[in-house]
Amino acid sequence: MIEQAFVFFINLSGWQLLGYFWPFFMIDMVRYVLLEGVVLLQYLPQRKRKAALYAAARQQLFREKPLVSVIVPGKNEGRYIPKLVQTLRQQSYPFYELIVVDDGSDDATPQICRELERNGLIDCFIRNEIRGGKASAANTALQFAKGRYIVHIDADSYMERDALETILLPFLMDADVGCVGGDVRVANYEDSFAAQIQRIEYSKSIMVGRTVASHLGILRIVSGAYGAFRRDILEAIHGWDVGPGLDGDITLKIRKMGFKVVHEPASVCYTNVPTSYTKLAKQRYRWDKSMIRFRLRKHRDILWPSESFRSSNFITVADNLFFNLLLDIKWVIYFFQIIQLSSGYIAFLIILNYFFYVCANLVQWLFSAMMLRSLNQKPMYQSIMFIPLMPIYTGTYLRLIRTFAYVMELLHKRSYVDRWNPWKVSKIAKRNKL
Repeated sequence: MIEQAFVFFINLSGWQLLGYFWPFFMIDMVRYVLLEGVVLLQYLPQRKRKAALYAAARQQLFREKPLVSVIVPGKNEGRYIPKLVQTLRQQSYPFYELIVVDDGSDDATPQICRELERNGLIDCFIRNEIRGGKASAANTALQFAKGRYIVHIDADSYMERDALETILLPFLMDADVGCVGGDVRVANYEDSFAAQIQRIEYSKSIMVGRTVASHLGILRIVSGAYGAFRRDILEAIHGWDVGPGLDGDITLKIRKMGFKVVHEPASVCYTNVPTSYTKLAKQRYRWDKSMIRFRLRKHRDILWPSESFRSSNFITVADNLFFNLLLDIKWVIYFFQIIQLSSGYIAFLIILNYFFYVCANLVQWLFSAMMLRSLNQKPMYQSIMFIPLMPIYTGTYLRLIRTFAYVMELLHKRSYVDRWNPWKVSKIAKRNKL
């Protein structure tokens, strides 16, 4: 069958090739291989040329020594806090305070954190007896924060030794920077196949994808797992709004104020990801609903001309909606095309599509290896063996979840009944159109 598919392929004309495989050659290869490759070829040498600027910013940072408030909201994640505390104590930039907010945990989180506080390892521990949701916990921490910069990090994460230092440098290099995304990588990749695949996905979508978007000025999200913000900006927008996808929401709010959003790939944080496909599906279902809620509804004003209209903000949201929402239906169109016009070649088309997307994922893996090399970090060589699984993971598994999430949110606004937030909080958010 594979040999027959190869013969079928080499006998195709150029127009037939485009006709049979237009989703790959006209959309995905252009957007995720060619564009990213061209931008990286420009970005990597440019970053090297900026070495003196980074060095000057580092000198300014240690001369001024601004206090950084590291805020950690979480529920039932006390077992991870000691490792986070340990990596913070090892930071090359020591001028920080650590604020942990326990959002109604029913495990040993309060006891663990109070012990760490008594030992001087947590500066401020706050216990919410009644769960208010992650946004509420983050905003509680913000009220107690004293730092010039706020670093929001998930409780189940930990940091490289120079992470705090490097995530602050973009603020000092450009006064218009409002928030900085750190490079989030998978900590527990050895726990399961699902985690291994997410390791590759994170390197593609965060390390490479967000670096490219940042370089183009259209970065749309600073991860809730690890991001830094100017405190004055957070206070001006009254912190985080309620809902799944609150990290993308607050990023757009900051963009709408006219500030830059950048990604700093040298600032590395490791986070624990779902290790089963069931838990992963629930996570992505929640994330995908948020795109409809925040980008298509709450921030749709970005798409229309107004006094505060900015082309970069328009492209930021339009790119997301076009490639993730509108083009999600391209596979429905493609499916009916091959059924109606090419039913005799379906097996060949499936095999060749799979081959093309494996090749594309391999190229993207090479992009991530290039970036790691440029940052003097070791490429993730062992992850290359999982690349043949990526077309199935992203092309089938994640696409089905995403499509279902879009339909449920468009028709039923299911994000407002997600158990990730307390129902009372979601009820108020729905009423106030948050």
